[in-house]
Amino acid sequence: MRFFRRRQKENRFLELLLQQADFAVQGMEMLRKFMRNPDPEIADQVSKIEKEADEVRRILIDELNRTFITPFDREDIFALSLMVDDVLDYAATTLEEMAILDVRPNPFLERMASLLYDAAVEIQRGIQRLQDHPNVANDHAVRAKALENRIETVYREALADLFRAPQSLEDVVEMLKLREIYRHLSNAADRGDQAANVIGDIVVKMM
Repeated sequence: MRFFRRRQKENRFLELLLQQADFAVQGMEMLRKFMRNPDPEIADQVSKIEKEADEVRRILIDELNRTFITPFDREDIFALSLMVDDVLDYAATTLEEMAILDVRPNPFLERMASLLYDAAVEIQRGIQRLQDHPNVANDHAVRAKALENRIETVYREALADLFRAPQSLEDVVEMLKLREIYRHLSNAADRGDQAANVIGDIVVKMM
């Protein structure tokens, strides 16, 4: 019975991490939809998803503080939870800033959002496979890192396009606005890359 309770507790951390990853996928899907159809209702959905994910993270931290034995290093659980949370946070703040700065989606933003969704799915699958199939989890982490590289390529292309001879003060203002939005999505990609790194670290420690 004691072993069963311990296994339940261990599974609880994976369950909470997976819930966070599920919310991140949902948020990235809404972000991708918004970049194709900038409807304020879609942005509101991202904000709601982000708040629900925050609650899951609060529960995970509480469980972590009250549990002596964890399935993986507690530092790795904390770090993975934080990175997944940050990915979704950046999605929400990106849409908030687009509304504040009155920025409309463009092909670069659409491509970055689509790749972020793909990366979030890989992180989600990596967490799903961590316990029973760690090598498969690592494969998903590697794919997530490759997607981060592709996002950074689009980010650099977008910046290069911005600085192609602005013609007026209005062009300069628009350039500064877009650069800020691009940077938000690049930061989201960075957090996804760090989440993939943590998954990789967990897998190595399991071997």
